[in-house]
Amino acid sequence: MVKRANGHWAERIGVVVLVAVLLGGAAYGWAELRALLSGVTTSTALDGRARSGGDTNILVIGLDSRLDERGEPLPAELYEQLHAGDQRAGGYHADVLMLLHVPADGGHPTVISIPRDDYTDLAGCPGGVCQGRIKEAYGYAFAAESHRLAAQGVTGVAAREQRSRDAGRAAEVATVRQFLGGVVVDHFVEVTLVGFFQLAEVVQPITVCLSGNTRDSYSGADFRSGQQRISAAQALAFVRQQRDPQHEFTDLDRERRQQAFLVSLAHQLKESQVFGDPAKLGKLVSVAEQNIAVDSGLDLNALAHQAESFAGGDLTLASLPVERFEKDAKGEDVAIVDPEKIRAAAARLLGRAVPPPPAATAGPAVDVVNASGREGVAARVLKTLPSRGYRAGHVANAKHTHHTVVRYGRGDSASAAKLVAALGGGYGLGYDSALPAGELKLVLGTDFREKAGQVEPVPAAPVSPADELSGGGVPCVR
Repeated sequence: MVKRANGHWAERIGVVVLVAVLLGGAAYGWAELRALLSGVTTSTALDGRARSGGDTNILVIGLDSRLDERGEPLPAELYEQLHAGDQRAGGYHADVLMLLHVPADGGHPTVISIPRDDYTDLAGCPGGVCQGRIKEAYGYAFAAESHRLAAQGVTGVAAREQRSRDAGRAAEVATVRQFLGGVVVDHFVEVTLVGFFQLAEVVQPITVCLSGNTRDSYSGADFRSGQQRISAAQALAFVRQQRDPQHEFTDLDRERRQQAFLVSLAHQLKESQVFGDPAKLGKLVSVAEQNIAVDSGLDLNALAHQAESFAGGDLTLASLPVERFEKDAKGEDVAIVDPEKIRAAAARLLGRAVPPPPAATAGPAVDVVNASGREGVAARVLKTLPSRGYRAGHVANAKHTHHTVVRYGRGDSASAAKLVAALGGGYGLGYDSALPAGELKLVLGTDFREKAGQVEPVPAAPVSPADELSGGGVPCVR
């Protein structure tokens, strides 16, 4: 995707391919299908991690990358078809995150979509970054590992690519597990951008349904109300549409489009004879081999026995609640969530007991000193501190200074660094022996980048955890 705004449409293919495997396996034969998929990239990122031992949870990661699994550019003609930029575009954000839950007792599977811009703690502080959008855990860990390998003299592109991706996969899995309240992630499926278009080409036309007419010159979307059959090129516009002059679209609307497309594609795979057509089946397998990676422990045979209900369309697709949307210090979109609501929603959807909220801990107190010359900025920042895990201290004014710095006393360097990261990074740290333990002082200089919308963040209607789609038929979305 050429622009950042496009970076969340095509990677949904991971769930789609997995559903395709589950739907088609019964008709084609699991042993034969497993043999055909033997060329799919396998990863050791989850080796040695504990499994749930009962239900199966599979994290689907849609990777925003314009490179293949070996780190090599795609064919030039493919870049031209995608209209998404070349190998210089994109990156390593997990722009799609979906948790596929398959009950051990044969119950109906559930797919939980996790909005990519949810602002949260990043497990293990990958690359030294402790807070950010949930999608960024992958990229920070990838970059840190890539730099480490380069320093060690690892020059092979393919080897460095996969080892760096393994670091990203491990960080993303750990962050999602933490975000959902300790949910065990047994396996993962990772897919890159190009897979969507190539799979859509194999199975087109695909039936989708919209609740109203919509048009978007930016993505090329031009659809009428009701059911319609669309081509692979139109499918790109369907799932990447981000605006309409008549409606306000958000990431949650695009997320619902993704889910609806998944259901529609699953329906198309059942209705068509893809798995009975050697040519189409070969193309489908080729898509998987070139654009998908799975953990080494994923056993398609075992998964098939747990997921027979896929074939009947008994699939629930659910979204997690978002409180509001804001801009971070860098001007990037972030989704603000309530961690307790997230854990409760995940527990309900996965049939688990709701975990108790973490024990309340009194974080460091932060005094905010306004040396920026901008009226009221210290008070505005102070209001945000409790939501970041800090106790709000006092505000004061001081002579103008250019550099923003967080000062800390003995034993509080980590808390100070975390505050700098929460403010967007790039600010200074300074030891101050006069500060007692458990107290920080944030001095705002003229270089401080105040978040847009910090005073009066624009709320979005929270998405209820009960806001779900059924996997049967072709659902209508806006």
